[in-house]
Amino acid sequence: MHGRLKVKTSEEQAEAKRLEREQKLKLYQSATQAIFQKRQAGELDESVLELTSQILGANPDFATLWNCRREVLQQLEAQKSPEELAALVKAELGFLESCLRVNPKSYGTWHHRCWLLGRLPEPNWVRELELCARFLEVDERNFHCWDYRRFVAAQAAVPPAEELAFTDSLITRNFSNYSSWHYRSCLLPKLHPHPDSGPQGRLPEDVLLKELELVQNAFFTDPNDQSAWFYHRWLLGRADPQDALRCLHVSRDEACVTVSFSQPLLVDSRTEILLLMVDESPLIVEWRTPDGRNRPSHVWLCDLPAASLNDQLPQHTFRVIWTAGDAQKECVLFKGHQEGWCRDSTTDEQLFRCELSVEKSTVLQSELESCKELQELEPENKWCLLTIILLMRALDPLLYEKETLQYFQTLKAVDPMRAAYLDDLRSKFLLENSVLRMEYAEVRVLHLAHKDLTALYHVEQLLLVTHLDLSHNRLRALPPALAALRCLEVLQASDNAIESLNGVTNLPRLQELQLCNNHLQQPAVLQPLASCPRLALVNLQGNPLCQAVDILEHLAELLPSVDSILT
Repeated sequence: MHGRLKVKTSEEQAEAKRLEREQKLKLYQSATQAIFQKRQAGELDESVLELTSQILGANPDFATLWNCRREVLQQLEAQKSPEELAALVKAELGFLESCLRVNPKSYGTWHHRCWLLGRLPEPNWVRELELCARFLEVDERNFHCWDYRRFVAAQAAVPPAEELAFTDSLITRNFSNYSSWHYRSCLLPKLHPHPDSGPQGRLPEDVLLKELELVQNAFFTDPNDQSAWFYHRWLLGRADPQDALRCLHVSRDEACVTVSFSQPLLVDSRTEILLLMVDESPLIVEWRTPDGRNRPSHVWLCDLPAASLNDQLPQHTFRVIWTAGDAQKECVLFKGHQEGWCRDSTTDEQLFRCELSVEKSTVLQSELESCKELQELEPENKWCLLTIILLMRALDPLLYEKETLQYFQTLKAVDPMRAAYLDDLRSKFLLENSVLRMEYAEVRVLHLAHKDLTALYHVEQLLLVTHLDLSHNRLRALPPALAALRCLEVLQASDNAIESLNGVTNLPRLQELQLCNNHLQQPAVLQPLASCPRLALVNLQGNPLCQAVDILEHLAELLPSVDSILT
């Protein structure tokens, strides 16, 4: 053959590889068996380190073996001199680096490194930061390494400004770096805490405008990368409402006090505490949620003892003090009146978005126009379409309502896989707009018919509503949160796809319920209506449950207090 190398056939190669795998498997099994035997016998010595190294060096994801190494190292800490222990730790750190080169996303390896450095008296954190930088050079999206870097930065007390500069360098090199954008969202509130709302509050104006400019450059550079779009959405969403006691309502008929908050609370003696003062005297009461679940809720209520309401007095003054939120609200119940309330006159900025300065409004308006231009060039870019919607919401939700709905239609056509999510988001925005119009008009009647709603949001804002029209939508249920509508007298929900009435529970003033042409299948789904003491009229025409011959008898037994049932 004149010195030419013989090329193996494919069958020979396959057989050689099979034999090689079998040999490796035998060594793997024998080493594992030896490790477990020594561990069971309590022989935690350096031979166990050697055996586990053979396996972990090839497969770093064998979590049990990392546990074995920790047990051995803890045992050796008491046996070795400081010099020997230092050499052992140095070797362990080197071994961990070799394992990370095999699999840079090994949970067990990164966790073991955290554990090891956490036991050292003086870890070399600078070296660890350099290690992170090296691995992020290879894969800047390695979230295991990012988690480890945050751990190292916290342990080494690295100033947030330095870490922010590190994210700058990576983002400048490649805008498609979601981990860097996310790290910025953690660092910026620490660097620029808002004086009124703490470290998680909204960013200062100048910082926010700078971030908006940075992220705009990113998504115009690569419109199809989602990283910058997500970060932009975070920036627009920095408008968490401040803790506030929104509304206080007192009912003479129900002998009940109801309060609503800007955030869900869990009211009990150990967390949030509410104090009730009646005519400047403290009253011991038991607070509960309208749906009876006593979980974190926007709305809480309590029953009033009969002695606390005297019809002979000209008025009663009720004051609720929220101790944790350092807030209170007071209302007066006059003689001859069945209810009294006090509600903040709120704006859309206070309810659903952050207040815009002239400068920020100008920047967002410019971004909106730029995104519209980009959308013309990239008509099927879903991130661009969603951002246009969010920008219009941030600028003026009522002014842009019609245009927003048009963009939702376009977005659903572009992204049909998320049509259900987009329908719910659209419903949320429409409900917000309806609440704003109701606030401005100071009315207690809310018309939400023919809006193609798929879900109900912000029900806690409707505490004082007496008439609610949800007809001709796509609702599949009346949710438990609806129980917060303590003043509701008429509920129209015909021509939907409602299958559940769990929300129509403990509504003390509900008198009329319209449920025509829904998907109510069995009489049992009407059981929640039995908890509404004033319910007089229920219209169930057009529901499948009405097809039974004896349905009226069933319903009469189920709802004995209802005067009229239409089927």
